[in-house]
This record gives sequence, C-alpha cells and structure tokens, in this order.
Amino acid sequence: MAGEKPSVELCKGVNGLDKVVLRDARGSSAEVYLFGGHVTSWRTDHREELLFVSNKAIFKPPKAIRGGIPICFPQFSSHGNLEQHGFARNKFWSIDTDPPPFPSDSSSKTFVDLILKPTDDDFKIWPHSELRVEGLETLDYLDNLKERERFTEQGDAITFESGVDKIYLSTPTKIAIIDHEKKRTFVLRKDGLPDAVVWNPWDRKAKAMPDFGDDEYKHMLCVEAAAIEKPITLKPGEEWKGRLELSAVPSSYCSGQLDPQKVLQG
Repeated sequence: MAGEKPSVELCKGVNGLDKVVLRDARGSSAEVYLFGGHVTSWRTDHREELLFVSNKAIFKPPKAIRGGIPICFPQFSSHGNLEQHGFARNKFWSIDTDPPPFPSDSSSKTFVDLILKPTDDDFKIWPHSELRVEGLETLDYLDNLKERERFTEQGDAITFESGVDKIYLSTPTKIAIIDHEKKRTFVLRKDGLPDAVVWNPWDRKAKAMPDFGDDEYKHMLCVEAAAIEKPITLKPGEEWKGRLELSAVPSSYCSGQLDPQKVLQG
C-alpha cells in the first residue's frame, strides 16, 4: 500500500531458499533470491506482477531458476568453456553488510547489495584477476599477441580473464590500477612517455617461463609508461626528460566507494 515505509526483509522462499523482499514507499515490491542473485518478482503498487517466472521453475540448487532476471556470468549461453550461462546464476550470493552509498536520493527507495565471493574451485575453472585498469578505454593499442595488429579498446575499463600484452598509444598522463581484493588503487602519473604497456602472461605462458612461477600471474600486473610508437630521437646537445610517479591510495573501490575518474582528474 502507498505510504508504507521502505523496507528490506530477509526471509525464506520456495524450498526454504533465502530471499530478500524489498518494498518501497509507494507500495511496489521486488524479490531477490540469494541463490543466483536472481530477481524473481517485481510488482507495481497495484500488486501487478511485471516479471515472468515459470510455474514449473525448479527452486532447487544447482538448477538455475527459470524466468525472472538471471545473472549470466562470466559467459552467455555456450560462448565460452564454462557451463551454460556461466556459474554466477548457480551460486549462493551474500548480502553486502557495508554497501556503497546509493547514487541518488535513496530516501524513498529500497535496494540491496549482493556479493558473489569467489572460491578456490571458481579460480580453477575460471582463472581471473581482481584488478582493473582505467584511463585507457577507447584508445588504440598494438596487440603483441596478434603480431602487433592495431585495435581500439572497447571496454569501459580493462579487466583480465586471459593473457594480455598490449601497447596503448597516446595515453593520458594518469592511469588508475584498481585492486579490488586489496582495496587500494595505484595511480600512475607520467610525463614525456606517451604510451603504456599492459602485460600479464596468464597460466599457459607462465608455466612455459623458466624464471616465472606457475601461479605468479595471479599476483602481478605489469603497467609501464613508454615511448614506443614514436621513439625519442635526440640530436647532439638536446635533452629529453621523462617522469614516472607511482602512488597507492587506500580505497574500497570493490564496494564502489572510490570513483576512479576523480583519481584520474584530481
């Protein structure tokens, strides 16, 4: 009913599975199961259901819930080496007890922040990195893994799910390297070095390198300032100056509490 106070309630759903029921001040509501982080209901203030969930949906792990809003991650359908639509929809999520501030006026809104924490088994079937690099998006780069073919970066940020060896061209003077696991951000500031190298050998190449541990690729990322596309040429008596400054900023970006754009601009 309209006029209710916004509320978030953790309770039992079908087959005893935990779910979160959200109600806002206008009387509309939603239900999210912790299994799969799956939204199974969205009702208007007139109790009209807006989402489809099959009457034959099996609310029994590890079978994914049929209908609603699933999370297909880290792959869609069979476009990858993992199970259909990835594993996120078949895992139990948990409620974030220290959520980021809601990006708009939340006085009349209800929301819940869910986290899917990786396990050792997840790393075995889908090795990935807890790092992301910002400041290089939309830039051209040379891919050393593809005979230095030139591409344009498409992502909003650079994340790592496989080996990478790229030379980014005409990069900004500041690059942010966000470490989700350690809750810190490295800020790379540079002058006189227009390009940037990003490298991680990943599992297969790491095992082939005699001076590199098999699993050490999980604990490192190489980000270097460079002048590669247009080498620096000096005539007798000329000078060139290059500067690289690296600083670490404690943060909780994994909960969205650090805006990397402020780091890049500030």
